[in-house]
Amino acid sequence: MLQLREITKFFADREIFSAIDWHIRPTDRIGLCGENGAGKSTLLKMLAGLVDSDRGTLQVAKGTTFGYLPQDGLEHRGRSLFDEVHSALAELQEMECELRQLESVLAEKSGRTEMERYAELQHLFEERGGYQMESEVGRVLTGLGFSSDDFGKPCETFSGGWQMRIALAKLLLQRPNLLLLDEPTNHLDLPARDWLEDYLLAYPHAVVLVSHDRFFLDKVVTRIVEIWNGDLTEYPGNYTKYIRARDERVTALKAAKQQQDDEIARIEGFINRFRYQANKASQVQSRVKQLEKIERISLPPERKKIAFSFPVPPKGGRMAMELHQASQHYGDLKVLQQVDVQVEQGERVALVGPNGAGKSTLMRLLAGVEAPVSGKRKEGHNLHLAYFAQDQASELNPARDVYNELSADSPVAMVPKLRNILGAFLFSGDDIEKRVKVLSGGERNRLALAKLLLRPANLLLLDEPTNHLDLQSKQVLLDALKGYQGTIVFVSHDRYFVDELASRVLEVGCGKVESYLGNYEDFLLAKQKLGDSSHSTQRVEQLGQQDVAEPSQDKDARRQAHAERKEQQRREKKLQRQLSDVEQQIEQFEAQLAELEQQMADPDLYQDQERWRQVSGEHVTLKERLGTAYQQWEGLQESE
Repeated sequence: MLQLREITKFFADREIFSAIDWHIRPTDRIGLCGENGAGKSTLLKMLAGLVDSDRGTLQVAKGTTFGYLPQDGLEHRGRSLFDEVHSALAELQEMECELRQLESVLAEKSGRTEMERYAELQHLFEERGGYQMESEVGRVLTGLGFSSDDFGKPCETFSGGWQMRIALAKLLLQRPNLLLLDEPTNHLDLPARDWLEDYLLAYPHAVVLVSHDRFFLDKVVTRIVEIWNGDLTEYPGNYTKYIRARDERVTALKAAKQQQDDEIARIEGFINRFRYQANKASQVQSRVKQLEKIERISLPPERKKIAFSFPVPPKGGRMAMELHQASQHYGDLKVLQQVDVQVEQGERVALVGPNGAGKSTLMRLLAGVEAPVSGKRKEGHNLHLAYFAQDQASELNPARDVYNELSADSPVAMVPKLRNILGAFLFSGDDIEKRVKVLSGGERNRLALAKLLLRPANLLLLDEPTNHLDLQSKQVLLDALKGYQGTIVFVSHDRYFVDELASRVLEVGCGKVESYLGNYEDFLLAKQKLGDSSHSTQRVEQLGQQDVAEPSQDKDARRQAHAERKEQQRREKKLQRQLSDVEQQIEQFEAQLAELEQQMADPDLYQDQERWRQVSGEHVTLKERLGTAYQQWEGLQESE
């Protein structure tokens, strides 16, 4: 449906794309990946026709329609939410208007031409879902997190994140042949992301998207296209398969480059040795030409293995924090009603629920930023908490540069690690010398998070810490939090992050807080099992209206789901450890082989027969051990 041929694109003197070729098929679901600044958003804009290439051609099949969602910057006003989204179906609305006009004409006279046109139009209107137009608008709006009470509100009353949801709803309803989405999950909570995943899985046309949500990429895409060094490399499968395949490809490229470098070194050695000997002139020229013909192998950039660890937290009591019968109201809005929350030492508690359900309010109560209108908040023994709010960036000093702002409150022991931490949060090179006042909103948020994580605390309260972080930075933060010895309560709309970190989920909604053991997957499974029984269905419908005791069979179902999930995680972690051990062995063997082969390439070695036999014997033994290691690695891969 769309083909790129020899596309080249420059920004100033930098070549973003170098004569790339690419083909998008009618039902592809493609994720674009690459380092920051690689050109992912630029490529989406080129496909959408918003940016022109400097050279090359873009061929589009006849009848292809495009829908493009940028990261931000869209605003809607002048109409109600429902009318604005309904306007995306302008063609169907025009059909409906013509049908009404034809009905008026046919009521007065029965003309053959009018009857034929009416029958044709009615069939087309029905085929395109015209009779389900309004219900489809409602379904999409509800799926993206809007309530029925929102439908009549003016669009200008919605904030920037909700404005992007309006734009996304309009795009989905238009159903273009090629859907281009730049970070579509940025402004979505977990329920809305779950809904969008299912919607895109059933989408009948091509989708190309950029996302920093690993779980979303794993669930939705069937092909990854990596952008690096001006070129595109395709990998079949989702993001997890891409990471594995990319590592295998890089390993193979390293081995091939090592062989190539050895060959080049041998050729250059011959040329340098015999350059000035007349009887070797033809052989030297032959090798010069051979050298010129070699197409040099280039390696993708090494992913920086940046990591940091938290300071050891002060020891606290068994109970870190408690809320007892706590309520919070804002005027007539009753956000939380007599909730009980206990957070024990060492727990990783995720707060989930739709936007506006009260997650941030609950966070502020736990942090002591707000006092409940009724009920009690009780801190555990020797509590030292650190709180990251969604507007934490406003606390930064705009006059300082990035490094000095981070170091201002840093413990002495953490100072040597500051540059690594800044690198983990995407500040490197000259970035650390930027003044805070010139940073973008995303950069300020990342700096505020990096600053907060330096403080020695035994309770971290993190409200959406993964916002504005790319996939690598999220992984760095996740690894650090996994190694943290204190207690964590957090809100995140990144499903992979929640699944990997949470040991318990608190569902916030309808003024209540419900507790579920395990991570988000366990939570969804428990909700599903609860919904399988009529009693549980009734209980869910009554959630927030009355306090109902939890049946024992529901508790058993939760415990069983949690146990199954933990056993699966244990098996996966064991397998990953085994894979890591074998991969390290392979790397060591390959390094030793490369060293031996370098020795074997030295002509002087052949003059010492004893040394030659020793080196060649070691080479054979290492080859066998490497082959065995690869067999083990393949067996472990198949069992994944």
